[in-house]
Amino acid sequence: MLFPFVKYHGTGNDFVLIDNRAQQFPIDNHQAIAQICHRNFGIGADGFILIETTDNADFYMRYYNSDGHEGSLCGNGSRCAVQYAKKLGLAADNVLFGAADGVHQASFVGAEVALSLHPIIQWDDHKTHIFMDTGSPHHVLFVDDVVAEDVSIRGAAIAHGAPYFAKGTNVNFVQQLDETSIHVRTYERGVEAETLSCGTGVTAAALATHISKRTKATELAIVTNGGRLKVSFTPTERGYVHIVLQGPAEMVFKGNWELT
Repeated sequence: MLFPFVKYHGTGNDFVLIDNRAQQFPIDNHQAIAQICHRNFGIGADGFILIETTDNADFYMRYYNSDGHEGSLCGNGSRCAVQYAKKLGLAADNVLFGAADGVHQASFVGAEVALSLHPIIQWDDHKTHIFMDTGSPHHVLFVDDVVAEDVSIRGAAIAHGAPYFAKGTNVNFVQQLDETSIHVRTYERGVEAETLSCGTGVTAAALATHISKRTKATELAIVTNGGRLKVSFTPTERGYVHIVLQGPAEMVFKGNWELT
């Protein structure tokens, strides 16, 4: 069967997207999804997204990691899904969509997509790192020179070491550049490699910068190896609300994939 697809990226974090409103794609064919995402034997992507129908939102985003298995929330993938849904006529200026962690709101700011994430009221503040779940689990540590970090080696050791083990976590290496900006590199579980950008990861990094009192700013510019993002939030006595991840979501190309 031939499936039309599009490929998008959000600051270098790339995704293959398929309109699956007719529910024809075999969602349990993990091997096929992994092959589609493979950079040598497929289209090549960090993740795979199906756009589906749902009763309580404009659409549902079903997200898979590049290993072929369904994953948790993907921030950059969500922004790309919103941009694609608009092209499909499913989204207006303000969008509601379903994801693995519930319903999210998004909007368009010029050529960029602003994604609202759920409030964060719980995190673990350790001496060496901060752990929180921003829709996906994130281990955040601060370093002096993020460019010099061996993210692939060190990230893999942390991602599947204690206390995470087989379940794993994403690992974010953060360097504070000034009061209102940070540079973030992320090792992503499911991809099992460093990606050029991670939306839920930079969100966790921004909140961790505020939690650790490295900044009083409530809007941070984020530098990633794939481009720039922005994270804003409102601190409260219970945690953080009005968390917004904003940045570009751009189509790379489109085509057809024959699933045999």
